[in-house]
Amino acid sequence: MTEGATRVVVERVGDTAVAKELISGAFLAPRLVSAHGLHVRVALVGHSATLLAGDDLRIEFDVAPGAFLEVLEPSGTVAYNARGGHASWTATATVGAGGALVWRAAPFVVAGGADVSRRIDISLQSDAVALLDEMVVFGRTGEIGGALRSDQRITVDGTPLLVETLDLRSVPDRSRPGVLGGHRVIGTTMLLGMKTSDTAEGHVSPLAGPGMLARAIADQAHEVSAALDHVSSDWRARVASRFTET
Repeated sequence: MTEGATRVVVERVGDTAVAKELISGAFLAPRLVSAHGLHVRVALVGHSATLLAGDDLRIEFDVAPGAFLEVLEPSGTVAYNARGGHASWTATATVGAGGALVWRAAPFVVAGGADVSRRIDISLQSDAVALLDEMVVFGRTGEIGGALRSDQRITVDGTPLLVETLDLRSVPDRSRPGVLGGHRVIGTTMLLGMKTSDTAEGHVSPLAGPGMLARAIADQAHEVSAALDHVSSDWRARVASRFTET
């Protein structure tokens, strides 16, 4: 375990899953919401202001083979004006064979003057799946929004499935066509470890391996949600159908 990290460990005991570890970190506290059969729900509750210059927020998930962890976030994360400093946010997850992780993350707001790096690393074992929703909003009301570098690395049985870097630190560069084109909100839904189609349609594209990616950009968060919510709901139902109790 990384020192100061928020950590959630779900184990399987026979036909049930239990939250073996719910360890509070420097910024977030995991709270058990429910546990039914193989399905465990945990909420990440903030207990201090984030992200300020010098903050290093870390989240770790460990899901046992055959278990299903669903992560809820009652409130989003704000990276505040760093005033020349830097902050970082890192999430790592390991999902055992036949297990599942569903995480519908709350919006990640990059306030004016912020300088933050954001990284997600997910390791899936054989027949494991993960569904991740994320939304990045540049600036609060009336702000342009600060600097963000976002890195993601997803592997299946050790083989890379998705390796991506979004360098959105420069306002002029991220405003170009083909990047954000002047929009301030980017939403992404990832289905990892299973594929629903080999055809790109609308906001959805298949990955080269077992996975799907849906992405939308807009000026307002509700517009991105409207574009992606039906995709996320469909994919969540597919993940949940693998388990007898949800």
